[in-house]
Amino acid sequence: MSAQLAADDRAESIRMIRDSAAAVAPPGGDTKRIRALRQTLPGFDAAVWRQMGEFGWIGLRAPEALGGAGLGLAELGALAEELGGALAPEPLVAAGISTALLAAAGAKAELASLLAGETLVLTAWQERADTLAAPGTPDASRMFIPFAAGASAFLLPVREGAELALYWQPAGAGLSTEYTYDGGHFGTLQPAPARKLADDIGAVLEQALDDAALATSFYLLGGAERAFAMTLDYLKTRMQFGKVIGTFQALQHRAADLKMQLALFRASVEDAAAVVDAGASGAARQAAISRAKVRAAEGAMLITRQCVQLSGGIGYTDQYDVGLYLRKAMVLANQYGSAGLHRRRFMATAPEGEE
Repeated sequence: MSAQLAADDRAESIRMIRDSAAAVAPPGGDTKRIRALRQTLPGFDAAVWRQMGEFGWIGLRAPEALGGAGLGLAELGALAEELGGALAPEPLVAAGISTALLAAAGAKAELASLLAGETLVLTAWQERADTLAAPGTPDASRMFIPFAAGASAFLLPVREGAELALYWQPAGAGLSTEYTYDGGHFGTLQPAPARKLADDIGAVLEQALDDAALATSFYLLGGAERAFAMTLDYLKTRMQFGKVIGTFQALQHRAADLKMQLALFRASVEDAAAVVDAGASGAARQAAISRAKVRAAEGAMLITRQCVQLSGGIGYTDQYDVGLYLRKAMVLANQYGSAGLHRRRFMATAPEGEE
């Protein structure tokens, strides 16, 4: 009975998180806001970021003792899914990495400001494309920092012998930005660390990057679900040859295939969250997350591409909203590891018999 009560409490917690997301990610989305923010700097709404802090979303995974909610990946995933359905650009997933590192470093003041949404602290960890490896060169440029123009400061993991130290770098000089295909931007930062926060955060960074990969997978799921719902509405209303095109058998078969892909997509990411929240560690944890990220990267691209095609000529125009979801999938599919990278890691970490 106690286990059932715990499960019911968690389901209620997830439901409440989904409901609260409507303030930022209303049902059906708010593409007018998203379009207005495209190709602008910082590319997101600072007021919405503060609102996310007020809701406790930024600290969803942070320990309660440090001002967070101490919740699991199932809760974070549910929130990310809702945000993905609305294409919310605020960098909640990226900030989650910084939250984990600041908590591990015991940087209470910096963490509190971030959790409140008063600042945005981003972790500049990536030295090259398509990697989950920790930085190896102290002075190498840090690349692919999402929405870097909005950061108040950066966290710099720096290799020092066998350890990965953590440094603080205020925002300012040394940052360049480049717009991405969805209208957001990535930043490239030249390291100029100001002060040291911790001696060794290697294990924490590894786990935080995996959490971000899974949260991104949920975000992609939300986007794919919304694109598919829009496409179904189109198929039910568009007339051709005197008939609703949704009655054409060939289109029905394609829609049914996409529905099956969405079911597999959801099953994979939710199972990964359950595995991690149940306490999986090491190779088992990595295998579960990599399996989900492969499904997310490939599934989101397949579904959103097909949705554009099923929408006919209008689907290829920038004015039609379904294309926004394809653009987002193209940017996020490779973030925190491409399908190829995660497929290789899954083969290396999966228990025997799962290959």
